[in-house]
Amino acid sequence: MLEDLTIPLFTGIIGYITNWSGIWMLFNPLHFKGIRLPGLAWLVRLFPRKIQQVPGVMHGGVGWQGIIPSRAAKMGSIAVDKTIAKIGTASDFYQALEPEKLAEHVLNDSRDDIRELVEQSMREQHAQLWSDLPAPVRQAVHDRVQRELPDVVREVVVDRIGANVDQLLDVKLMVIRRMQERPELSNRIYQEVGEKELKFIINFGFFFGFACGIPTIFIVHAFPYWWMLPILGTVIGWVTNWLAISMIFEPSEPKRVLGKTFQGLFLKRRDHAAEIYAGVVADEIVTAANIGDELMNGPNGDRTRHVIESALRPAVDRASGQFKPLVRVAVGTREYDAIRESVATGGADYTMTPMQDPEFNRETAGKLKALMVDRMKDLSNPDFAEMLRSAMKEDEWLLFLHGAVLGFGAGLVHLAIFGV
Repeated sequence: MLEDLTIPLFTGIIGYITNWSGIWMLFNPLHFKGIRLPGLAWLVRLFPRKIQQVPGVMHGGVGWQGIIPSRAAKMGSIAVDKTIAKIGTASDFYQALEPEKLAEHVLNDSRDDIRELVEQSMREQHAQLWSDLPAPVRQAVHDRVQRELPDVVREVVVDRIGANVDQLLDVKLMVIRRMQERPELSNRIYQEVGEKELKFIINFGFFFGFACGIPTIFIVHAFPYWWMLPILGTVIGWVTNWLAISMIFEPSEPKRVLGKTFQGLFLKRRDHAAEIYAGVVADEIVTAANIGDELMNGPNGDRTRHVIESALRPAVDRASGQFKPLVRVAVGTREYDAIRESVATGGADYTMTPMQDPEFNRETAGKLKALMVDRMKDLSNPDFAEMLRSAMKEDEWLLFLHGAVLGFGAGLVHLAIFGV
């Protein structure tokens, strides 16, 4: 009798442990923990693709990395394809930064830098001439540059970059790179979006497992074989994890059954999920700082520099004004061109530097978040579910297998304690 009564208790406990440990495996550890084995990375290429993609095995070692952080790059890729690309283009995100205000910010932040750049360029290319010029003349050059600066900055930030940003900024590569560098961001999205749901799933594991234990009593009496309990434990462990994952994401559309409406737990609170998701993306991934860095140092950074430099070179000529022919004669054509090139090259770096300002990033984050929340609300429920499920979908079978193994082990433990 005692062994019968303990079966639901065992299945309830294993259901709780299965869901708790399954959720832990989703997020932890953040980086691979284990032992790397020489030759394993080559050997796993002979295995089926599903085995190759197992966290740990993909690193050529025996160990584990949380499923979601191990898939940070893939999550970033699918996040762009399924959502961010539908939310907006590179131009949309750039326009959300309000280029006119961005130009004003760049102008205010770079005036002193540009003055120093002109000083440095003149000293490097024609130090003697620059030092021989009377102070009022040198100041006149700086004043002329400062007067030209607003038009130059606006041309660069609003016209040149704004018109070409779709060719200069690869949002997908930017998102993938940032999420690879900081896999904890993927965890944050799920943990903050589904804090209540994840706790519910863990507790649900106990009650569902306990309920499954009741018919298990009658089945093991009907088929009194020693292996029946481990087999049933395997099924219960598998189904518990399968049901837990399904309850989070499915059904994507509300369905009425027996007068009650059912929908995936994340989908029920999709407005809240959109706020959290957009907040993380706007605060940490698609930021003014990251956009500026990607423009200058991303795969199209050379093109961005070319765009900026091509706008700055004529600015040097405009700053020289009517004295340009005299300046060319005074310093020499080659030296004049070198000064112009030096100012253009150095000015390119100063153009995007102000976008790293923390206060400016905080101001623009709200605008980017508002844009993303509005666009995410227009996504279909299946697309919204796919956005959140993408990082774990390939590896869900591992969680199901994990539950099955725990269930099989629990059945063996029960046999060891109470016998057949």
